[in-house]
Amino acid sequence: MNKSLFLRIVNRLTAEVPYFRPKKDATFRDGVSPLQQCTAAIRLLAYGGAADGVDEYIRIGETTARECLEHFVVGIVDLFGNEYLRRPTEDDLRRLLF
Repeated sequence: MNKSLFLRIVNRLTAEVPYFRPKKDATFRDGVSPLQQCTAAIRLLAYGGAADGVDEYIRIGETTARECLEHFVVGIVDLFGNEYLRRPTEDDLRRLLF
């Protein structure tokens, strides 16, 4: 994925999905950034690994990675679904299946 597309997705999710807005943790330090959250979700989708597989690379835990993935998928469908996600046409199905 190119950088401009990734940043467009991150910026749109940050602006419109409350889960991706920067927050402070219990010790008033910055929490997980939207960039980390989206990177974790995309890596899980792209590589199909376990949720605890992103902890060393992105520095977030398994539960947080799963939450990021869930909110990411719902956010993408809500924000970009009408524009980019559609049911395949008969021609699409013929091209893909034969």
